[in-house]
Amino acid sequence: MTLFDLSPEAKEQGLENIEIRSVTDETGKVQQGDIFVCIKGSTFDGHAHAAEMLEKGAAVIVCERDLGLKQQIIVPNSRKYFRDLASRYYGEPTKKLKLIAATGTNGKSTIVNVIKLALRAMGHKAGALGTINYDTGSEVYEAHLSTPRPMEMYRYFSEMVENGVEYCALEASSQALAQFRLYGEQFEIGIFTNLTQDHLDFHGTMENYFKAKKMLFKSCKKALVCVDDKYGQRLAKEIDIPVITYSAKDHADYYCVNIKGKSNGVSYWLSSVKEEKSFPVTFKMPGLFNVANSMAAIAACAELGFSINSCVEAVCKCNGVCGRMEVIWDGDFTVICDYAHTPDALEKLLTTVKSFAEQRIICLFAAAGERDEGKRPDMGRIVGRLADVAVLTSDNPRFEDPEKIIAQVEEGLKKQDASYKIFVDRMDAIEYALDIAKSGDIVVLAGKGHETYQVIGDEYLDFDEHKIVKEIMMRKTEGNA
Repeated sequence: MTLFDLSPEAKEQGLENIEIRSVTDETGKVQQGDIFVCIKGSTFDGHAHAAEMLEKGAAVIVCERDLGLKQQIIVPNSRKYFRDLASRYYGEPTKKLKLIAATGTNGKSTIVNVIKLALRAMGHKAGALGTINYDTGSEVYEAHLSTPRPMEMYRYFSEMVENGVEYCALEASSQALAQFRLYGEQFEIGIFTNLTQDHLDFHGTMENYFKAKKMLFKSCKKALVCVDDKYGQRLAKEIDIPVITYSAKDHADYYCVNIKGKSNGVSYWLSSVKEEKSFPVTFKMPGLFNVANSMAAIAACAELGFSINSCVEAVCKCNGVCGRMEVIWDGDFTVICDYAHTPDALEKLLTTVKSFAEQRIICLFAAAGERDEGKRPDMGRIVGRLADVAVLTSDNPRFEDPEKIIAQVEEGLKKQDASYKIFVDRMDAIEYALDIAKSGDIVVLAGKGHETYQVIGDEYLDFDEHKIVKEIMMRKTEGNA
């Protein structure tokens, strides 16, 4: 691929048309013939390393100011331009896809995956990009970011097109939106779920967090907004595209009545103002929040042009989502695995479990390293209030001291006068939680969900709680034989 194929701006700025191997913004990945994009972050500025990257073999530098280099393309915003280059490199694949994006603090993964499954149930090829995995319609890849980096993301889009995928549902994280990873795209529908405290280490304030989420709706044909949330109510008033509302609590364009919850799911009647009739829904994931999530998936599919009845039938066929209120062991006691890693998500999770728990709730949980420290005491307070036994441990400490993280979470536990035990090693914590569980108890493993790894330093170490629990329980069963 030539430089002019990728960058008309290079031709305009008088550069020589040369062969290009790839595009990157990572200094450690630059190879001969690459375009290196200078990105200015909070602690690192690629502009300071531009000359070095040319010496390393980069063919061209993309920068936001004149660096005095012969092979440079000067652009107003290098993050936006990186997205443009990635799209062009892979042949602008999203022009052949219908995109649906979900944003918000909680619920994105469930909604995105249920939409994908529902579209497939209705006979259409669909892919998904999100926290759980990257599904291109033929291959499923492990995900490390909710919204992939530009070159990776457009590679997946390209693979979807090759696989004949028609629709792609994806998670639009606030960081990705703030970093313009989705800049320039056109979405059939943008979904807003809710906004609660998270990622303030990145955004600084809830207002900045909200504004980052709001950016998505500049690129959408229509918005599907949950008005059970105060930020959803605000968003519905502030954006200038058609807004469709949904609510699990009040009247909206899509709303529900007669909600019934059980340990294995929820049922309700979904009403549509447009249809002026109601539809019975049985969704195999428990909790009031999954009433809202399933409603969002049904409404999104309906707004794509499918009949509501077909959408309801398709969503009801969904058997759940990996790591979201997922039962991973069911014997004398039950083990539930969930991705809950914010105060709001923990409260919703444990409140739901409490509604059907017959005996004790044993909750194993932790706060991730290098993420919003302000939420840590609240996580401890909520688990201390709602669980009978709290097991505080470690979750992706990264380069942070896990004992320091645990101490911050423990402050919230102390205020609840809760019964708790601390294990820095998450494996030891799981062993303990399963050891003390008695008949009828529910063990909740919160935080990892679908993840099959633990991040310590910059290493991703194998850690799949699905496999770990199965191995421990099989060992216990054999020992009792």
